[in-house]
Amino acid sequence: MMRTAVGWHVELEFQEDEQHTRAVAMVRLPDGTEVRAQGHASRHRVDANQPRVGEEIAGARALNEIAMQLLTKAHMEIDDASGRTSHPINV
Repeated sequence: MMRTAVGWHVELEFQEDEQHTRAVAMVRLPDGTEVRAQGHASRHRVDANQPRVGEEIAGARALNEIAMQLLTKAHMEIDDASGRTSHPINV
C-alpha cells in the first residue's frame, strides 16, 4: 500500500497580450527550497487568438524547465551523498 509522504506546492502565473504569453512557474519543496522557471509562447499573426493555448504552451515550457532543474538538483545530491560522479539522470 502506497501512502503520501510529502506534497509539493506548485504555482503558475501568466502574463498575456495579443501575441505573447509568459508563464512563471514555482515549485516549493518540503524543505522550503523554491525552484522557479519561465516559459514563453508567441501566436503567429494568422492564428486565431486562443489565450488558453498560449497558457498551455508557456506553462508546459516553464514546467519542463523546472523538471530539468529538479533533475540537475537530484543528480548533484546523489553525487554529494555518494562522493562519486554518477551517470546523468536527465537523458
